[in-house]
Amino acid sequence: MGSAISGSNTCGNEKGFTFLELMVVIVIIGVLASLAGPSIYNRIGASRQVTARNQVELFATALENYRVDNSKYPTSEQGLAALWQSPSIPPIPNNWNGPYLLKTPPKDPWGNEYIYRCPGDHNSAGYDLISYGADGTLGGEKEDIDLANW
Repeated sequence: MGSAISGSNTCGNEKGFTFLELMVVIVIIGVLASLAGPSIYNRIGASRQVTARNQVELFATALENYRVDNSKYPTSEQGLAALWQSPSIPPIPNNWNGPYLLKTPPKDPWGNEYIYRCPGDHNSAGYDLISYGADGTLGGEKEDIDLANW
């Protein structure tokens, strides 16, 4: 009785990708990523700016509600935290009816604290609220641009 081993070579019949085919696919993916990457990155920066503007508007609404209840805005020392919990720093508001925000005031989309001043340098009868953008410093362009309520 003969063995089951035959003399035919099955290696030539195997199906798969050659190294060259894999390299072509990798190069195509790399070219597509290099073309789409900057566009996607720019959209992320723009979406962070939109988020910061929306947060500034949210704070503005909460600050107006605070002012309606207390006849004035929180002081710079009380800060935006006065929108979440009744201030313990004088002047203590008589009619605090908060919280004016559903949760603690968030940081800006770049992880920095919003700058709140009352009275403001730009709005002497009100307040200044600003995010210094991605670089966290005054001034800048593109993603580093400052976003404020004035």
